[in-house]
Amino acid sequence: MPHPVRRLREALVAIALASSALIATGPAAQAAAPQSPTVAAAATTADATAAASGYWHTSGRQLLDESNRPVRIAGINWFGFETANYVPHGLWSRDYKSMIDQMKSLGYNTIRLPYSDDIFKGTSPTSLNTSGGMNADLQGLNSLQVMDKIVDYAGTTGLKVILDRHRPDSAGQSALWYTAAVPETTWINDLTALATRYTGKPAMIGIDLHNEPHDPACWGCGDTATDWRLAAERAGNAVLAANPKLLIFVEGNQSFNGSSYWWGGNLQGAAQYPVRLNVANRLVYSVHDYATSVAQQSWFSDPSFPANMPGVWDKNWGYLFNQNIAPVWVGEFGTTLQATVDQKWLKALVQYLRPTAQYGADSISWTFWSWNPNSGDTGGILNDDWTTVNTAKDAYLADVKAPGFGASGGGSGGDTQAPTAPTGLIATGATAGTVSLGWTGSTDNVAVTGYDVYRGATLVGSATGTSYTDTGLTAATTYSYTVRAKDAAGNLSAASAAVSATTTGGGTGGSAGCTAGWHIDNQWSTGFTATVTVTATAATKSWQVSWTWPSGQQVTGSWNATVQQSGSAVTATSLAYNGALAVGGSTSFGLQGSLTGGNTAPTPACTAS
Repeated sequence: MPHPVRRLREALVAIALASSALIATGPAAQAAAPQSPTVAAAATTADATAAASGYWHTSGRQLLDESNRPVRIAGINWFGFETANYVPHGLWSRDYKSMIDQMKSLGYNTIRLPYSDDIFKGTSPTSLNTSGGMNADLQGLNSLQVMDKIVDYAGTTGLKVILDRHRPDSAGQSALWYTAAVPETTWINDLTALATRYTGKPAMIGIDLHNEPHDPACWGCGDTATDWRLAAERAGNAVLAANPKLLIFVEGNQSFNGSSYWWGGNLQGAAQYPVRLNVANRLVYSVHDYATSVAQQSWFSDPSFPANMPGVWDKNWGYLFNQNIAPVWVGEFGTTLQATVDQKWLKALVQYLRPTAQYGADSISWTFWSWNPNSGDTGGILNDDWTTVNTAKDAYLADVKAPGFGASGGGSGGDTQAPTAPTGLIATGATAGTVSLGWTGSTDNVAVTGYDVYRGATLVGSATGTSYTDTGLTAATTYSYTVRAKDAAGNLSAASAAVSATTTGGGTGGSAGCTAGWHIDNQWSTGFTATVTVTATAATKSWQVSWTWPSGQQVTGSWNATVQQSGSAVTATSLAYNGALAVGGSTSFGLQGSLTGGNTAPTPACTAS
């Protein structure tokens, strides 16, 4: 099937956008990122939180770090090197370190950096703002030298980098890996130059050989001029000869045996014709997958949508993971999130990628498209101001974000400033076995990533928002609580002022088997996002939360539960993986809503079976 002309706006208007931004943006607006909520998934083991050191390799479907600990790519695309700006976009209004710090604070652990072969011609960045000390250490550097700075700084924060040969030149993408102006020899020479350039710098873990091969590119046809699988072997082996520690990321193509899919997304041929590399345990298969904001496809109008999507993904690329053949990395996926069908698609895809909290690093890796807001058919994680976060879009990815990485790649510096202490800690409710708490959020020089809750001197749990319910308590007992804020670098604030709360007497409370707590995460003039925490007062197999909106709110999206609305009545039902809770156990689901007028909080009721 033909793929639409993708993301033209990036190349055509980037310089114009940058020029206007340089005029309009003053030093006061060029400060570091504002406080941004993190939705990074919790680590499932102590080893997972320490993982990601050094270069990575593969074992079956898993990625492993140099200490053989499982790791997961859970990252973001930051484009611009491949355009006529010859530098990542947004540096006309932000410092590159501020950008990377914000990515880290939001729970992304990897940056995919698209580039074109133009940057090997000594290109200089355009629209790079160095006023007021911003991007000071990039002044006078060419594009490759700026790439060096980004890789090095990402390494000091613990982020990994994957380089993506996105285009042969800044004019646009190509179906094949070569063009008349950029022959295969140039492509391979430039790939090996990068492999050599970053030898000994394990922050750069690998190279995506070519972006979105598509018709007439074939897989397994044997024609060296069009067989992408053979070309990937030639290029991959050349890269590994220069640096045998790198991962080689090989995208699919468009068509195989008459079956078509997204550009770069069809890996059906890899079963019969696998990519063969000279160094074992270095191959990662990569795909791209998109929603209707990029193009309408037949599977979106299937009557069974979105239940049909796992079968579509299994056929085109998921089987490689399911059969333990090789790791799979969804190098690009994204949407404007405006259409209901796109919201359902993204929710289904996130579940298919396997939530980190449930599966750890035995999961499908990913980098979301994109960090940039100026991708015409998807938008980005950042809003158009290049600073604030699209919290609804970011929240969809919460379950598949991976544990934070320890610093690697050498260098010094990093964030050492702790957040301010939380204020206004209060007990918002109590039952015979639970105490619910709420507080006013902290501030930080980069971003607050969460809060640790202490009962006396004991750490009892963590929260990403400003509320928490402590469970498994004794009836008619008084407890003392404090809260400390933390940031992505692991800095802890001073403790809040203590608050005491007394559980109610008699029984365990919650005769319906569970309780539900409501928390508004973000709110704007026409909408909001919220988190509902479900806590079991008896062992459950499934649960349902229901409420009635008091003032005209409407659910527009949800995650981690099946949420339906009829009139002002809303019901949210557990999914297969989060319905079973032990006594005192809790889980949460999120939703996005629109509003007219006020946003009075509902009173949710929970029932369990």
